[in-house]
This record gives sequence, structure tokens and C-alpha cells, in this order.
Amino acid sequence: MAGRRDGPLMKDKDKDKDKVRSRIVFAIVIGVTLGCVFAFLYPHGLFTADSPIQNRRFGKSDLKVGSSCESSERISMLKSDITSLSEKNAELNKQLKDLREKLRLAEQGKDQAQKQFMVLGEKYKAGPFGTVKGLRTNPTVVPDESVNPRLAKILEEIAIQKEVIVALANSNVQSMLEVWFTSIKKVGIPNYLVVALDDHIENLCKSNGVPVYKRDPDQGIDSIAKTGGNHAVSGLKFRILREFLQLGYSVLLSDVDIVYLQNPFDYLSRDSDVESMSDGHNNMTAYGYNDVFDEPAMGWARYAHTMRIWVYNSGFFYIRPTLASIELLDRVAGRLSREPKSWDQAVFNEELFYPSHPGYDGLHAAKRTLDIYLFMNSKVLFKTVRKDARLKKLKPVIVHVNYHPDKLPRMKAVVEFYVNGKQDALEPFPEGSDW
Repeated sequence: MAGRRDGPLMKDKDKDKDKVRSRIVFAIVIGVTLGCVFAFLYPHGLFTADSPIQNRRFGKSDLKVGSSCESSERISMLKSDITSLSEKNAELNKQLKDLREKLRLAEQGKDQAQKQFMVLGEKYKAGPFGTVKGLRTNPTVVPDESVNPRLAKILEEIAIQKEVIVALANSNVQSMLEVWFTSIKKVGIPNYLVVALDDHIENLCKSNGVPVYKRDPDQGIDSIAKTGGNHAVSGLKFRILREFLQLGYSVLLSDVDIVYLQNPFDYLSRDSDVESMSDGHNNMTAYGYNDVFDEPAMGWARYAHTMRIWVYNSGFFYIRPTLASIELLDRVAGRLSREPKSWDQAVFNEELFYPSHPGYDGLHAAKRTLDIYLFMNSKVLFKTVRKDARLKKLKPVIVHVNYHPDKLPRMKAVVEFYVNGKQDALEPFPEGSDW
């Protein structure tokens, strides 16, 4: 009897256990299933910073409670970390931008002629006879202020339309420099700058209200700058000018033996890499002519035609910030450093005019010769203009006393004649020099 009573009870207990197990298994299955569903729908979790559920469930009161739990010190530390990371990120972005730009410029320097053609536009058909004009104006470089931030700030204040007159000077040329900047002030030219090569010139300019820039110490340049003569100092300008072009400025490079009578920026064409005054003394020598070479021993072929032009004056030229212009400065400065006995004006012209030939790649720079009666050298003035009643009535833009060693008295005479109206001021001087 007892055995028969225990049997049904045990069966009921087993059934209850099976039901519990089934419920547990079912709950586990549901939990796993829901977990998979939520893992799929919310891969970043239910309570991430930008979760819509979190945004709905936590209101302003919750934020207040959370913020009250944080100490003010912890918040300050987090703010400091965020600021620091933001600054580092900005700096890294700037470095990345600079690297990309340098890479672009490096690529631009390779096969420049082909790349320029691709950049400037699509291919064109040739138009009717006499209407075709080739490309001549090279594109300007992208300014890079990291080259010289201090100079960049100065130029930003004084330059007009990204143009500036620049002269280099040391104490050896103080008297001429004073005539130079006095004439510029008289004309009313605001965008000019003296690159002082020693402390004395820097102080002189500051005391006279003349815009001045003194370079950072450079042993290789300073040894020449402080003690060198005219030609030695003249050679430095090609190295110093490079920074101006890299900063994106067009420069009218000027020696100090020049008197300004009008604003030269009103008379530039700006269609070439280099516009320079000429050492030529008439239209033929300044602008070029066909010079026939005669060699009688050749008989029938005794005459050979040559093209000649007087050199450009490296003491007064306008140069645009293009790759061709920077290459010119690099070539000239490089040769002057390797050839200490060379003359900067000769090297300047050789690099500008020599064509490509076996073993040599010529410079692809566009050139323009300035009007010799507006941008006048002292040979033109003292040999021709002062003797011609009509030419004496012309008012040049500048007069460059480049042909004569007695520079200061002739500069003062130019001021007397053109500015003060003294008609005989030029007469005491000979055409040439006494030696």
C-alpha cells in the first residue's frame, strides 16, 4: 500500500521539476535571442553618448545629479585635456597641410612646362593668321609664410597689391641711401623697404621713419654684408630676395644710387617674370639689333648675322614670385658662390639669355626691357638727354647713376635738375668718368 501511495507523489514532483527546467531553458533562449536582437540593432550599446534611448530617458535632472557627482577638479582636468588635444590636433592639421603643399610644389617643379600647360586650361585650336598669341605669364607660387614669419608681417603692413621696392644697404653707402629714400618720400611712394645689413643703417632708417628690416644673424652673409663693397653686397641680393618671392611678393629691386622722380609701379607691364632697365644707351642697344659679323676669309659666306642686346641692369629690376623667377635667383646665387671672381650682373644676364644647348638647360623665364627714357641710366642722361632740348623736357621715372663712379654728386645734380628746376645742374659733369 505504501509503495503504491509514493509512486504518484514522485511522479508529480518529477513533473514539477521538468516544468521548472523548461521555464529556465525557455528564459535562457529568450534572453539569448533578445541579446542577439539588441546586439544587432544597437552595436554600440544601449547607453552610448548619442543613443536616442539614453537621450530620451535621461533628462536635465539626471545631468545635474551626474555633474554633482563629479568634482570640480576632475572637470577642470577634463577641460584642460580637451583643450590640449584640440591644440595638438590643430597643429597636426597645419603640419599636414604644409606637407601637402610642399609635396604639391615639388611635383609642380617637375616637367614645369607640361604641367603649366595642363593647369592653364584646355587645348586650343590656332586662330586665323596674325591672331595667335602664346602664353608668357607664369603663374605665381603659393605663398609660404613659414619661410620667414617676421618678414611676412612687415611686408603685410607696407606692401601694396603684394608689391614692394627693396634695397640692400650697409654703412658704406649711407650718403647715397639718404638721397635714395628722400627722393622716394618726395614722390610719395609708401611701399618700400630697406634691408639693413648692419646696425648703423637700421638705426639710421628708424630715426628717419624709413621702413627697415634687419635679417636674423647669418655668418655666411653677415661677413660680406658688413664690410663688402658695392659688387659684393650686390651679389647678396639674389639670396635675400628669394624669401620675398617665397612669401608671394613681387619685388622691385633697387640699388641705392638711384633717384626716384615718379612712382615706378605706375609704369610696369607685369606680363613677364622679369622687367629690367637696360644698360643700353639707344633703341638699338637697349632693345636688340641684327649685328653683322664680317669674316673676309670666308669669301662668299663672309657675312654672319648675329643678334645683340645690351645687358639688363641687375641693380634695378622687377621680379614676380614665379618658379622661373626663383630658379633664376637660385642659379645666380649658386654660381656667385662657386665663382667668387664673377660679376653678378654678368651672371644674371647669362642665366636669363643663354638658350638651352647640349649639356645646359636654359631658363624658361619671360623678360621685358623697360623704356630707357623712363627708366634711365646715367649714360643716356649725360651723353644724350641733357644735350637734346626735347628730351630734357621728359620726366623720367628714375635715374640710375650706374655708369659713373662719382655717384653722390651726380645724384644730387639729378635732384637739382628734375626736382628743383636748376637747368644747368647737369652741365659740370663729363660724359664719362675721369678714370
